[in-house]
Amino acid sequence: MGLIRAVFLLFALFSCTANAQQRYITVASTTSTEQSGLFKHLLPMFEKKTGIQVRVVALGTGQALDMGRRGDADVVFVHARPLEEKFVAEGYGVRRHEVMYNDFVLIGPKSDPAGIAGGKDVVQALKTISGKKAPFVSRGDRSGTHFAELELWKAAGIDIGRDKGSWYREIGQGMGPALNTASGMGAYVLSDRGTWLSFKNRGDLAIAVEGDRRLFNQYGIILVKSSAKSQMGQAFIDWVISAEGQDAIAAYKIGGEQLFFPNAGG
Repeated sequence: MGLIRAVFLLFALFSCTANAQQRYITVASTTSTEQSGLFKHLLPMFEKKTGIQVRVVALGTGQALDMGRRGDADVVFVHARPLEEKFVAEGYGVRRHEVMYNDFVLIGPKSDPAGIAGGKDVVQALKTISGKKAPFVSRGDRSGTHFAELELWKAAGIDIGRDKGSWYREIGQGMGPALNTASGMGAYVLSDRGTWLSFKNRGDLAIAVEGDRRLFNQYGIILVKSSAKSQMGQAFIDWVISAEGQDAIAAYKIGGEQLFFPNAGG
C-alpha cells in the first residue's frame, strides 16, 4: 500500500511539474524590442501578475511573421503594418492591435561625408547619400526596419536593388550588428530610436536626420490563429494593451528619455 501511495504521489508531482512547465508562451518579436531592453522591463511584471512565462524569439519582422505562419509562435509583436495586415488577411493571425510607437533615425558618422547632418528630410538625405556614394549599411534581413528603409529608398525614386554599389552594404543581421558595422565603417544606417538609445558602442556615430513624419514607427501585436496556447497568448496581448501594460511601456526610459510611446487606444 505504501508503494502504491509513493507511486501515486510521484505521478502527481510529475503532473504538476509538467503543467507548470507548460505555463509559457512563445512571442516572436523584433530585435528592436529585445535589444532596446523593453522586454526585460515588461515581462517580469506580466509573469508576476499571471504566472505565465514569456519566451521571446527576437527576429526581423519578416522572419517573426514566418515563425507565426509555421505555428512556432503564439504571438507576434512586430513593426511593419502592411506585412502585419497581410498576415491577418491570409488567416494566420486573429486580430492586429496597435501597441506603441517611436520613430526611426538616420545615423551617420560625425564627419558627415554626405553633408546631411541636421536635416529633417530623410528622402532628400538618401538621395544625397546615393548621389555621393557615401557608405551605407542596410540590415538586409526582412525586418521592419529593413522594410521601412526600402520604402524610403522607393520614396526617394531610387531602385536600390538596381542602383546599389560597393557603397551599399547589406549584412543580413539585426540592429545591433548593423550599428556596429556602421560604426566600424564610418557609414550611415537607419535605426529605430529605441535601439539607438540603448546602443553603447557608438564610436563616431550620431543622429544625422530625425523628425521627418516618414520616420514614424508603429508596433503591432497579433495572436497566432494556430496557437495551442491561445488563452495565454491572448492574456499577454490583453495585458500589453491594458492601462497597466501601456503605463509600463511609457515608464521605460534610458537616461531619462522615453523609448516607446503607448497608443493602444488609438
